[in-house]
Amino acid sequence: MVRRPTKRRVQDYVVAAALSFLLVWLLYLNFNIARKEELARAAAHTTAAQLNTLQARQTVLEKNINELSTARGQEATLRETFGVARPGEGVIIIVPPKVASTTPPVSFWQKWFGWVLFWQKK
Repeated sequence: MVRRPTKRRVQDYVVAAALSFLLVWLLYLNFNIARKEELARAAAHTTAAQLNTLQARQTVLEKNINELSTARGQEATLRETFGVARPGEGVIIIVPPKVASTTPPVSFWQKWFGWVLFWQKK
């Protein structure tokens, strides 16, 4: 004997299906919000790094502006950039002192063992 679904039972299935659909839809929306929040955090982190870079560059540029605002700073920049000198000035090149690379003297026995044990040379 087959049991026929009653009107009440059909309504229960329709309500259960609607609630299941609603649950799936809400979960989908929740995951999309979480993904957007993660993207926003990454964008905020990137923007903060760019801000730090720009602030460092601003500091360097302000230092350069302060240096170039004086006549002495302008002259120093011209001398460094273009290698110019005033009339009568000469160029001085400072060469670092040579470092003597002396090898220790080889004794007679070291030479003799070098000839005798020639296959063991490094």
